Amino acid sequence: MCFSAEADLVAGVVVTGLGIDAVRHADRRRELPLAALPLLLGAHQFIEAFVWWGLDGDVAYRLGRVAIWAYLVIALVVLPLYAAPAVGAVEPKDRRRRMALFGALGVAVAAIMVAGMAGGVSAEIEGRHVRYGVDIWQADLTVLLYVAATCGPFLAAGQRRLVWFGAANLLGVAVIAWIDETAVVSLWCLWAALASGAIVANLRLDRGADHTPRVAI
Repeated sequence: MCFSAEADLVAGVVVTGLGIDAVRHADRRRELPLAALPLLLGAHQFIEAFVWWGLDGDVAYRLGRVAIWAYLVIALVVLPLYAAPAVGAVEPKDRRRRMALFGALGVAVAAIMVAGMAGGVSAEIEGRHVRYGVDIWQADLTVLLYVAATCGPFLAAGQRRLVWFGAANLLGVAVIAWIDETAVVSLWCLWAALASGAIVANLRLDRGADHTPRVAI
């Protein structure tokens, strides 16, 4: 599939639908942050559509810049902060200490990313993806810490389908980085969005076929 504004819109619709379904099947309040993750990732794809349009000159320059900043804030700051608390909320108490360590790592990574973004950000269309530019301290090390903060909580989870989610994302970032390291921020977030189906499956299958959604829409 050619990655473009249209591809981001399609991904956004699909993943948002998954998110709505996940939230409907979240019976306990502590499941809501995890269930809402596909909604966040779906919104992320919609935002990148505006990045494309801004770079193509199809929307106002200022709107395009806002979209670039919003996309990067979610990708580089919100996700490393969000992953560990969302997974930790559905884990047994004896596993939450482990998630707290990932949470602390996420805070450190987010702080580094904020410091880098304070120096300015850029974006340009490069082939079939958007190349984002941020001046990050010790970039290679920070990227490894970022992957640990975002994938680690899922890989360390006690629920098998959440481990699948983490493994799929870890594989995704490795493959994309091997093909083209400039595509990681744009294409890995799409991969992560589509892999959100594992979260929906985790909520649906754990409830069984007789489960009635908590929220009717």
